[in-house]
Amino acid sequence: MHPPARRVVLAAVTTDPLDVAAHEAAVADAGAGAVVSFSGVVRDHDGGRSVTGIEYVGHPTAGDVLATVVADVAARTDVEAIAVSHRIGPLAVGESALVVAVAGAHRQEAFAAAALLVDEVKHHLPVWKRQVFTDGTDEWVACP
Repeated sequence: MHPPARRVVLAAVTTDPLDVAAHEAAVADAGAGAVVSFSGVVRDHDGGRSVTGIEYVGHPTAGDVLATVVADVAARTDVEAIAVSHRIGPLAVGESALVVAVAGAHRQEAFAAAALLVDEVKHHLPVWKRQVFTDGTDEWVACP
């Protein structure tokens, strides 16, 4: 038995499609009894309106901010490894916008770290979302 490694194996802001299985594989660790993943997926509706897609726009510092957030969560939790990516650019319904994978010795720690990481990313990451509706209109969400 060994103390948690608290490795950040991936912290990326990218235009590439995100792969949950690749994130899970990246955090695989012999000391981990649990791997918890989360995928924030573009849905086809919001607030009673049909959505055709979204676009995420990131501030130039988004990658650095994400790296800081992930390192902070890794340091504050008992996990073996963390991988997280946020996608920017246009996304279709069904595509992943945020993927998180956490490996921990036990499920409680892995679930808690994954939940904390999602909340911290959503709170701190300078990325803004534009939703496009089926009637051709759009709106910015959580944009200062």
